Amino acid sequence: MRAGIALALGFVFGAQSEAQLTPAERAIESARKVIASDPDNAEPFNQLAMALARRARETADPVKYDEAQAALAQSFHLAPDNFEGLKIRAWLLLGKHEFGPALELAKRLNDRVADDPMVYGLLTDAHTELGNYREAEEAAQWMLDLGRSSVPGLTRAAYLRELFGDIEGAVELMSSAYRRIDPVESEERAWVLTQLAHLYLLTGKLEEADGLLEEALRLFPGYHYALANRAKVCIGQGRHTEAADLLRQRYQAAPHPENLFDLAVALERASRNEEAREAFADFENQARAEMSSWDNANSQLTFYYADHAGKPAEALRVAGLEMERRRDVYTLDAYAWALHASGQNADARKHIETALGVGVRDPKLLYHAGVIALGAGDEESAGRYLRQSLSTNSRSEVASEARRLLEGIR
Repeated sequence: MRAGIALALGFVFGAQSEAQLTPAERAIESARKVIASDPDNAEPFNQLAMALARRARETADPVKYDEAQAALAQSFHLAPDNFEGLKIRAWLLLGKHEFGPALELAKRLNDRVADDPMVYGLLTDAHTELGNYREAEEAAQWMLDLGRSSVPGLTRAAYLRELFGDIEGAVELMSSAYRRIDPVESEERAWVLTQLAHLYLLTGKLEEADGLLEEALRLFPGYHYALANRAKVCIGQGRHTEAADLLRQRYQAAPHPENLFDLAVALERASRNEEAREAFADFENQARAEMSSWDNANSQLTFYYADHAGKPAEALRVAGLEMERRRDVYTLDAYAWALHASGQNADARKHIETALGVGVRDPKLLYHAGVIALGAGDEESAGRYLRQSLSTNSRSEVASEARRLLEGIR
């Protein structure tokens, strides 16, 4: 990492502990020991459920959510509808992407106890994922006020700052969160570093992002979130074979369809066409199998049908399914792109402009807006969006195509 970045953010990187267990594994073991000595107490089962949920983030293994639910069932058997257990139930619903049910439960908990910071965090997460950004901002502010700028409050506020277009503010908040994390929490530190790297990637600061990701992987080797973002660094630098290799490692660590889609795209960019075709076919089968569930790869499936399979009608159908569940900026973007692929540029403009109206400064979304405006015959707006995409990140995955289109407009 560049020393200037480390000093500016105030990072103090500690030596990796030689302890064999991850933070979540230590918490799981601790909870199980308490349960063994006090099996009639509900609270240790809550602690076990939360530790298993943390392990799910460490490993991207959805089975851990099932194990957490089993622990929670025992908690409710001992203490029906206990408040801490219900908070963890909402947390698990969020982890499984059941955002609507999570929101309803979080609202009931907020009615029950009006000043619980974690409940406001649950409200923030659910509203954000559903696209209710005003409500999400209000809940995040309550969380910050009640939690005295805790790490969970700061990271949620940072994500909202990013969505509202204040990337610099998001970096400041995420950096502040990092400085508050206990040094023994290696996975949490790696996660925050990965989020910071993502913010640098948005603005084309590839070398700075790579330094942060290197440290994240030192803290938590093989971390699937860090591998994904390091692949984006390689893509920005034109190192597509290395990107594909990193994304293969990520898919092996976290074998989800959305991760397979990213691998297939990277293989295609690396001209490993036969591997890419096989990966795309496998991705399509996996993604279609979970289309109707909350936790799905419908956005990736939309882009696959629009950009790779030449099936715009199916892209629009899949995107429409997801629009019935949530309307965050990225779902709106996928739906707009499917409309564009189907030749419905007027409707596509309405949805992409709704997404951008939140303030988000994502170079890919801005590029999509430019292409859609061009499809609608509005070269002036197209040029503006394409220039905004390039000014946000001149090294993004869509930068070369944005430049080509701008040349045509000129």
